[in-house]
Amino acid sequence: MTVKQRKIVLIASVFALSFGFIPTVNAMHIMEGFLPPSYCILWAVLCVPFLIAGFFSISKTLKEHRKTLLILAMVGAYAFVLSALKIPSVTGSSSHMTGTGLGAILFGPAAVSIIGLIVLLFQAILLAHGGLTTLGANTFSMAIAGPFVTYGVYKLCQKLNVNRLVSIFLAAFLGDLFTYCVTSVQLATAHPSEVGGVMASLAKFLGIFAVTQIPLAVIEGILTVIVIIGLESYAKSELKELGYFAQ
Repeated sequence: MTVKQRKIVLIASVFALSFGFIPTVNAMHIMEGFLPPSYCILWAVLCVPFLIAGFFSISKTLKEHRKTLLILAMVGAYAFVLSALKIPSVTGSSSHMTGTGLGAILFGPAAVSIIGLIVLLFQAILLAHGGLTTLGANTFSMAIAGPFVTYGVYKLCQKLNVNRLVSIFLAAFLGDLFTYCVTSVQLATAHPSEVGGVMASLAKFLGIFAVTQIPLAVIEGILTVIVIIGLESYAKSELKELGYFAQ
């Protein structure tokens, strides 16, 4: 990013953080109506700096590597399909694969924030999967928190000289699980238990989610590895443009 773009992202980050500490605000697709309005606004605002950074990231990638547009579109379609295959879980939510790990590995976590937002918006409108008021919360958990963990784990594995395919599996697996940890926090803070408060509620959400989400995270890790193997075979030139083999 240019110096000007970095300043814009920095200003947006400061705004989001300051907004998050306003007392009145403190008063896996989470469905419409399951979060209080103040929480919906808070999570939406916290997404802003990441979305701005994501816009700059995608713009730079497409400007410098036009041939990768098809892969970017495929990453979005992959996330849309996987995250639409939902299994009922905690009341007001569901368990499903996220599909965002692939994009985080290939394009970086910032770009995935935009891809995830588009995916979640279409799912809320066309499939009634998630909601428009809860779009910010769902974007933060699935399109920001999870992808950043995926990218971090992938880079860490590279530094430790872990096998590439094992690194991809671990990154996608842990990114998926972290998405649901964040979703559990979002639900627990909005709906604390009468006995034990937020922590008791968090333990309940995490426990129920784990039953369905751990197996789904394993499947997502395996699917991500398979897709990467396919791309390495049939889209090698595009991956080289992205600098994938130099990672």
